[in-house]
Amino acid sequence: MAELLKNMFSATFVEELAAELNRKTKNFNRKKFIGGILDADWENRELKDRMHHITRHLNESLEQDYEDQLAVIDHVAPLFRGFTGTVFPNFVEKYGQHAEARSLEALKFYTPFSTSEFAIRPFLKKNPDLIKTLYDWSRDKNFHVRRLSSEGCRPLLPWAMKLEQYVTDPKPILPILERLKNDPEDYVYRSVANNLNDISKNQPDLVLDLGLKWKGKSDTTDWVLKHALRTLLKRGNADAMKLFGFAPGKSLDIIHFSIAAKAIPIGHSTQLSVHVANRGKSSKFRFEYAISYLKNNGTYSDKVFQIAEKTLGTNQEEVFEKKLDFKNLSTRKHYPGKHFISLKINGVVSERASFTLK
Repeated sequence: MAELLKNMFSATFVEELAAELNRKTKNFNRKKFIGGILDADWENRELKDRMHHITRHLNESLEQDYEDQLAVIDHVAPLFRGFTGTVFPNFVEKYGQHAEARSLEALKFYTPFSTSEFAIRPFLKKNPDLIKTLYDWSRDKNFHVRRLSSEGCRPLLPWAMKLEQYVTDPKPILPILERLKNDPEDYVYRSVANNLNDISKNQPDLVLDLGLKWKGKSDTTDWVLKHALRTLLKRGNADAMKLFGFAPGKSLDIIHFSIAAKAIPIGHSTQLSVHVANRGKSSKFRFEYAISYLKNNGTYSDKVFQIAEKTLGTNQEEVFEKKLDFKNLSTRKHYPGKHFISLKINGVVSERASFTLK
């Protein structure tokens, strides 16, 4: 079994952090810090709860004012990289709202060691003019800081507060994305794509207009656009399909579409088979399947999965096979009953079949 993510914040991490803090300042209550964190509820705390719990005790045990606390943390943060290092940006988020300039300096410094993408959002919500600071960061020589300038203002960043001002009007973000769309680091331009994908969920026309301007400018911008429009492509948006050369698939003959089993025990898998032939001129096709999952309340939730993208010549045939897995996951629980599976070609449903989970 894979190690639980929450165990990244382990007792060993707490003790190592305490030891480093103790080396850097006399104004630190090591015993209070360790004892307060590793309490009777520690094992039951989940990932983010552990992070917030550590942050709170960090504040209580560093017996100094905020700026002096940061002076100590600045020495310690480079020693703890990866997700455990997010306790330091989280500290700034929780206790630094009153000292904006110093807090932003700290978030910029900490982000290369972990990430400040979550912590910066309350500052942006409180002061929208800080988008100008993020634009300045988009020119930084450190690619972690450049990525923060895009990732920190994503309207719908997972695990983070929604930035409603950019859901409603994402235009202030666009100069940052324009600057970073051809960044030499994929870590940065992937963030641009994810930011645009967030925007596309509420402002699709704005992203499609950008797509028309960016398409064909470089291999990087073409990749960014394809990833940015993934939600619109899965929704079958006709303009998004057209942008990438997927014309209506009227010439395609569906020779065979089926799943191997009509009744599948939850936890098991089956096989999807698709056989198609292009009866028209050479064309580019996007093949997907959508499963309509039965929910506990009797309604259905659709999830689209890509099969392949192929250019098929006249009378060219293609066979696809995909494993369909119905194991319960942390992100999806399966329920017994009737489900549906659909074949989508260039965003349009072409075939539909039913099956039962038991």
